[in-house]
Amino acid sequence: MTTYSRRWLAALFGAAAVLTVGCSSLKTPATADVAVSKAAVANAAGAGGVEYAPVEMTSARDKMALANKAMAAKDYKTASDLAAQAEADANLAQSKANSAKAQAAAAALQEDIRVLRNELERNL
Repeated sequence: MTTYSRRWLAALFGAAAVLTVGCSSLKTPATADVAVSKAAVANAAGAGGVEYAPVEMTSARDKMALANKAMAAKDYKTASDLAAQAEADANLAQSKANSAKAQAAAAALQEDIRVLRNELERNL
């Protein structure tokens, strides 16, 4: 075998290896993506997302269910995409819940300040 043929053969095997690794990464299970999204949905629910952001929580849970179905069907690309969307919805729900809680706390504090001012004015 000539040096020229060996180079072509080495290049061919190298290209085949690169393609194999590249294509296999598209078919690897999206288990980590789904697990992270599942945790985000659970955190959002724990933060009050169901109460303060029901639409976003429903969307996140629906997309998680679809991601799980896609994982079962070995459609890892779809599962990863749906998991990312579910995570985004869950993060939005958690942010809305945190914001609503902060607004409620601020309103309660403002009411306490108003009551104290009224008492101070009466005592003067």
